[in-house]
Amino acid sequence: MTIPKPGSILLGTTQPAVLRDWYRKALAPEHTGDGPIDLGGFLLVIDQRDDVGSKTNEPGRVILNFHVDNFDEVEEQLQAAGVEWIAPAEDRPSGRFATFADPDGNYLQIIQFKRNG
Repeated sequence: MTIPKPGSILLGTTQPAVLRDWYRKALAPEHTGDGPIDLGGFLLVIDQRDDVGSKTNEPGRVILNFHVDNFDEVEEQLQAAGVEWIAPAEDRPSGRFATFADPDGNYLQIIQFKRNG
């Protein structure tokens, strides 16, 4: 059986320029242009949609997770970008987590999993 590999996610929005600028500032400052934003080999496609509201109604339904090797460095980068923190950094049995939101209210997380061994 072939298992398809996720390659991109589409974020529908009423404000694509605002969302694109936010994602660039927070997560991909070297990205230019209006095409998909490369987030380490996973593409973020931001598109104008007329079938969505300006804010998500259930932000916890789908959360985009970013696995990081240096939690403090990424947290500092996001802090400098002025992200809205939903849940500050928290140590859990499996690692360190923090949740933040984009301008449309979608939740994202940074996670540094503990290494076994």
